[in-house]
Amino acid sequence: MPSAVLVHLRALGENLAIARKRRREPLKAWAQRIGVSQPTLMRMEKGDPSVSMGVYATALWMMGRSQVIADLAAPEYDQGALEDAVRVAKARAVRRPASLYGATPTEDPP
Repeated sequence: MPSAVLVHLRALGENLAIARKRRREPLKAWAQRIGVSQPTLMRMEKGDPSVSMGVYATALWMMGRSQVIADLAAPEYDQGALEDAVRVAKARAVRRPASLYGATPTEDPP
């Protein structure tokens, strides 16, 4: 797994742990509400990539933040696809200059 992904998962886990603590929810109660064991909840709060996405999603829902899940892969934020679309548009824009007489530069005007 890329190290950048692990860094982001750790940050997400830490943020989820902070949210639980700010709500003064003990591990046991929070784990029960999410539907996981306490060890799984502790792994999630450490950003463990082996914890299912459903557990992370449920924790976000409990915080009132589940609406952000769909935006994670929204097409308008897909930087790779946007860069590819720009490359294609630039390639199409490269054309021969038009002639004043409507003919292509290789043809003689009437």
